[in-house]
Amino acid sequence: MKHNLLEHSALAWTPYQEGPDYGYPVSYWGAILDMDTTGHLSVLYRWDPDSYCHFHRHLCHTTSLILKGDLHVSTYEQGALVDTGIRKPGDYAKKPPGDVHMEQGGPEGALVLFELYAPDGQLTEQLDPNGKVLRTLTMDHLRRAFRQQNDQATA
Repeated sequence: MKHNLLEHSALAWTPYQEGPDYGYPVSYWGAILDMDTTGHLSVLYRWDPDSYCHFHRHLCHTTSLILKGDLHVSTYEQGALVDTGIRKPGDYAKKPPGDVHMEQGGPEGALVLFELYAPDGQLTEQLDPNGKVLRTLTMDHLRRAFRQQNDQATA
């Protein structure tokens, strides 16, 4: 499979704009690039300008590479904000399972490549503003979505 990640308009993007009222705009998009049966997942996410993703916890090993724009990251531990930062194009990060954070696209949004490794199939937990788990995202959820994307592309 071959993709030019900077020329991504032909990818099948899934919008994420629902969820609890956090008091700020949640608007980002995901496109599955590849996934396998051993728990490896490659996904491209893009944030609309000044918009956030859902508050979440990673349940798997995650690496990210900023391709375009700025990504503002706020990290939490035991419900308290412990770090904020802005990742720029070219910035690479590798995080273990358990990382709780919120991400926001900068004034021009952001485009980020994520590589996840979840041998048990558990990817993330979407959290409410108080840290309560609202839903868990698994590889099985994404496999179904990936199959649907591929079916639509070949239809």
